[in-house]
Amino acid sequence: MARSGPWSGEVELSPAELASAAPAAPAAAPSGFRPRRFLPFASFLLLLALWVLAAELAQGSRTLPGPLAVLEAAWRELLAGELLHHLAATLGRVGASFAIAMTVGSAIGIAMGRSAWADEFGRPWLLLGLNMPALVTIVLCYVWIGLVEAAAVTAVALNKIPNVAVTVREGAKALDRGLLEMAQAFAVPRGRVLAHLVLPQLAPYLLGAARSGLALVWKIVLVVELLGRPNGVGFQIHTAFQLFDVATILAYALAFVAIVQLIEWGALEPLARRLQRWRR
Repeated sequence: MARSGPWSGEVELSPAELASAAPAAPAAAPSGFRPRRFLPFASFLLLLALWVLAAELAQGSRTLPGPLAVLEAAWRELLAGELLHHLAATLGRVGASFAIAMTVGSAIGIAMGRSAWADEFGRPWLLLGLNMPALVTIVLCYVWIGLVEAAAVTAVALNKIPNVAVTVREGAKALDRGLLEMAQAFAVPRGRVLAHLVLPQLAPYLLGAARSGLALVWKIVLVVELLGRPNGVGFQIHTAFQLFDVATILAYALAFVAIVQLIEWGALEPLARRLQRWRR
């Protein structure tokens, strides 16, 4: 950098003058304390406090037990070996139904999104599946197949397949056709097209369908277990309801909610971060 001088017109500035003349850089934000990180924890504490307050106002009523009463019920079921047994049964049904729904629903959604003929042909089926009550599907599967495990898994998967198909279909319609045509022009193998062009663009839609599907599937599984299974969280909730044991109902419900949340934190969120890096 130079400045005008009395004789030569320009003179060089020294490094010290350059540093003093340069505009001050904005101060960096402190990297230690970040209040936003504590918002979920504060929100959970507020929810817990409201629960304790409501239980105190109910004056020990059996219809609204406090957190300690629910923990006591959960510990009692854990020591008896019932909690883990029924959680495992429900988790197995959720996993099987979720895998079937994601696989079949994704295949249907991609086919409908890539083919106008398939979209027109499959639209009435999707509308029927989306509007069919889950209870009706469960009852019909039990009547047609029997009170067996296959009927329970089939009923849950049939309820979730249309939702997955609709989500993935929108993603398939939004695929960049220019990239696909370029890959076709250069005779790129289908496996590489699927891995490097199709799946990265479908990833957000697949992840959205998985996240919403996991929450929906386990709720339907509870209804399936309540109506026709001899074990599982739904079965235990039905038994506790007959005994008017609200603490046990909340113990089983919150235990499985905790498992689903662990799946979200331990599997879906890391998968979402990997997919973001993969798409780049």
